[in-house]
Amino acid sequence: MRISVVICAYTMDRWNTLVAAVRSCGEQTLKPDEIIVVIDYNEELRARATQEFKGVCVVANQSTKGVSGARNTGVAASTGEIIAFLDDDAYAEADWLEQLTLPMTNPKVAGVGGWILPHWPDSPPTWFPETFYWILGCSYAGLPETNFPIRNPIGASMAIHRRVFASVGGFTEGIGRIGVTPLGCEETELCIRYTAAFPDEHFVMARDAIVHQWVPVSRLTWHYFWTRCWAEGLSKAAVSFLVGSDFGLAAERQHLVRSLPREFAQNLGMLFVHPRSAASRLALIVVGTTCAAAGLVWGRVAVRQTPIAFSSRDLTQLTNALRGEGGPLPPVLR
Repeated sequence: MRISVVICAYTMDRWNTLVAAVRSCGEQTLKPDEIIVVIDYNEELRARATQEFKGVCVVANQSTKGVSGARNTGVAASTGEIIAFLDDDAYAEADWLEQLTLPMTNPKVAGVGGWILPHWPDSPPTWFPETFYWILGCSYAGLPETNFPIRNPIGASMAIHRRVFASVGGFTEGIGRIGVTPLGCEETELCIRYTAAFPDEHFVMARDAIVHQWVPVSRLTWHYFWTRCWAEGLSKAAVSFLVGSDFGLAAERQHLVRSLPREFAQNLGMLFVHPRSAASRLALIVVGTTCAAAGLVWGRVAVRQTPIAFSSRDLTQLTNALRGEGGPLPPVLR
């Protein structure tokens, strides 16, 4: 199967990590048929990427600003039957793409999520709870084993079959990260939308498909921790508004009931051995859960007052283009 890799970038501040991401894609044991770098409304970055990335397709985001619109632009520009996504601040191990696409030989697998390890600026912080590694964009304690079903992959490392986009459209614009705003869940909503339409298909985990996520020092603060939890609650409120709470919060309920109590109990047992680090992890578990719940409640109130509006026209045109219907893409998605 033909494979495309899409990397979205928006800032010159991540130039070095973007270079590492592109290089890692070119060094795969399973070579991608094309690497597409989508530049999200940054002409300086687009010009430099065009000049320096040889053999790479560099395109400007022609859709709504933000990661959702940029990914939709990448999907529209791609030709692969499988579209893999890698973040601009992550780099892949050599067999990442091979391991990531291996489960997709099963026709019932619509997409796959890889395993994302944090690349710390120094030594790993002992005070950070592993059940909250999702705050860093990384895989976290409580995720299933390889080949087990997941609701959705994490956007930093995922592969999605082209038929997903051809069937239900692209990533919803109106949720998802824009610049440094720490919102997300656009991949969550897409995967729920697809599996609701095609319940016989599913997404799975591939723990051997490893990427490394750069973790800046700015993310290793209590302020970033609680604001990111709050933003996640807001994002989940948006997803729940679009797909319903049963689908939108199913994985979170399971995480709250199983994984968080397990790590909380483990750290209680470590209080007398490593009191400072264990106490910090316990406090963060409580603070993070509370902030996420508060963000969810606040977000639900907000979306009732101002319902989320996204361009169904753009999603429909993207769908038709991927199916080969309706002529070329309109300017907003071309």
